[in-house]
Amino acid sequence: MNDAPARILVVDDEPSITEFVSYNLRKEGYDVHTAQDGATAVQMVNATPFDLIILDVMLPNMDGYEVCRRVRSVSSVPVLFLSARDTELDKVVGLEIGGDDYLAKPFGVRELIARAKALLRRTNQHDNSSTSLDYSETIEASGITLDEGTHMATSVNGPIDLTPREFELLAALMRHAGKVLSRDQLLHDAWGWEYLVETKTVDTHVKRLRDKLEAAQVDSALIETVRGYGYRFKLS
Repeated sequence: MNDAPARILVVDDEPSITEFVSYNLRKEGYDVHTAQDGATAVQMVNATPFDLIILDVMLPNMDGYEVCRRVRSVSSVPVLFLSARDTELDKVVGLEIGGDDYLAKPFGVRELIARAKALLRRTNQHDNSSTSLDYSETIEASGITLDEGTHMATSVNGPIDLTPREFELLAALMRHAGKVLSRDQLLHDAWGWEYLVETKTVDTHVKRLRDKLEAAQVDSALIETVRGYGYRFKLS
């Protein structure tokens, strides 16, 4: 059993923010590292594994969105965006490129800690379930097969290229194939978040998931929108 504290990377070019976030995370017992620019953050992620990245959007030389893109090419580590820009478009962009949550500045320490714990909890739950003897290794429905051990998705036409979050979302839908799932339920099942994050997150990822299915020559209509409630994976 690994009792080592979670390693968190805090990336922000404002020393006051970096010190505030780092101090409060260390009080919670986490192993906190910092970077003041995007290029340094990418180098650190490439050199050593982290359990969570708290990432400012506005950074010198390389913005947080580009940092996230590069991180996603090598790691599925959860990314919590920080930004002074609190528009819906900014949030959607952050989520579309692989971010897991978005926290607008200014923010309270309790909210920051709650979101960090939620993301870390979700990762731990996935790791634990992956090693459980009762954990189903494959899910099959409507010509799609998901291997939960390797996070590989395939259809009769070949592999389906999915991000870790898209895979989890598709898995949640396929586990309950034929049933309507609310956005809140999908947030809980696919993200493992116990505290309410905007349900717009689900809509954004469903759109991207449908695009990925189409790119793999799979019928994107397998994921049906049920107006006023949520989504359903259709059994063919």
